[in-house]
Amino acid sequence: MTGRTTGDRVPGNRWDLLDGRAPDPLPRVSVIVAHYEQPAELARTLLALARQDYPRDLLEVIVADDGSTIAPLVPEGIALVRQDDLGFRLSAVRNLGARSATGSVLCFLDADTAPEPGYVRALTRLPALLPEAVTVGRRRHADLRDTPADAPIEEAGPGAALPEPEWLADAYRRSGDLLRSDDRSYRFVIGAVIACTRALFDELGGFDESFTAYGGEDWEWAHRAWQAGAVFAHVPDAVAWHDGPDWAGRPDAASRAAANRQTLRLATAIPVTGSRGAGLLPAQPDLLVHLRGEPTDAAAFVCVDALLTAVPTATILVDRLPDVPALRDDPRVHDLLSGEAAPGDARVTLTLPRPVLLSWDRLRDRVAALGTDEDGSVELVSPDGAVLGVAVSRRARARRDRWGDDRGFRTGRLILDDAPVLRDDPDVEAYVGGWAGPDRLC
Repeated sequence: MTGRTTGDRVPGNRWDLLDGRAPDPLPRVSVIVAHYEQPAELARTLLALARQDYPRDLLEVIVADDGSTIAPLVPEGIALVRQDDLGFRLSAVRNLGARSATGSVLCFLDADTAPEPGYVRALTRLPALLPEAVTVGRRRHADLRDTPADAPIEEAGPGAALPEPEWLADAYRRSGDLLRSDDRSYRFVIGAVIACTRALFDELGGFDESFTAYGGEDWEWAHRAWQAGAVFAHVPDAVAWHDGPDWAGRPDAASRAAANRQTLRLATAIPVTGSRGAGLLPAQPDLLVHLRGEPTDAAAFVCVDALLTAVPTATILVDRLPDVPALRDDPRVHDLLSGEAAPGDARVTLTLPRPVLLSWDRLRDRVAALGTDEDGSVELVSPDGAVLGVAVSRRARARRDRWGDDRGFRTGRLILDDAPVLRDDPDVEAYVGGWAGPDRLC
């Protein structure tokens, strides 16, 4: 599978395997421009869209207005959809625009972000070829206050350019334009310059409309897309010019407070290391361990306690939870047969057919990498070939469900000589006392 495409599929995040390919035929593209009380900026952006080198009959432009006091004026041939002014509702207005769209590929722009002539063609190439692609363009910054709206943006932007965010440019350099993406790469998907297929957007359910303050809705959406098996790509040739400096670089107290609100909200919504707190339990588990069968009280206690010692923020799901108060009273441990709601979608699910003592030092890096390259799952086996467990990434499960096969990711194999199977009657007293050897547990 490595180094080859399969129709409209690529393994892992290997969009580079489609380099040099152009969609034929070109798809119908819907550009959704989110707007609120920025008539001058909107006029510039609509003029820039009118100068795109994409076929006019395949390009639909929709202005989605978030309750401006006066409805924006749009040229003939451009659709306008509006919602009431109930506060900041960028997610909702983008979804409103998407519901009105007829294209198979969606582009999202903000009213103050004017694209250069080749923007739509460059940004939609990968989604047109690859239904799971999520592309992000290059958002540059300029002071356009004194620039006529009809000035060609590809000339006016460079002439009034402001510094680009170095943190973002550096991230694109280090990742090879997101070719080497991981669970934290959602931070480099900027909602003002993104494109994806209509099919993927609908599958994800659009943007989360509970976001009603500036920032974070695009990162939460991008994280869900990544979990669902999306292929991330930065397209530096798709340039759009934002009128004004980068918000994240502003040093004032209000900007810092807004950044903190965003980070605190995402700490719950995105439960991966580097996004959530280190000790608090996430609302969505990063790691879900499913202990199958009907283990004895003693074996279940030792297995589950050892796992939570190694990964305190994991969630444990047991087919039949023994009547052991220490297990039943722990909010991280759930009984599948009790009928309680199953925990939310985890980044990685580790299924254990029987209680074992896992050395997490051996597993940590391998499990952390699942879904970030071409390995979507890994079998844990004993030296004699017995399967001790299987760890599967959410991304690999989503690809498998979507395609009906496992060609989206490889299944690796990790031989463990330090993961003994627990006996039915391990010496619990010796385990909790700290003097248990393998002969007392396995």
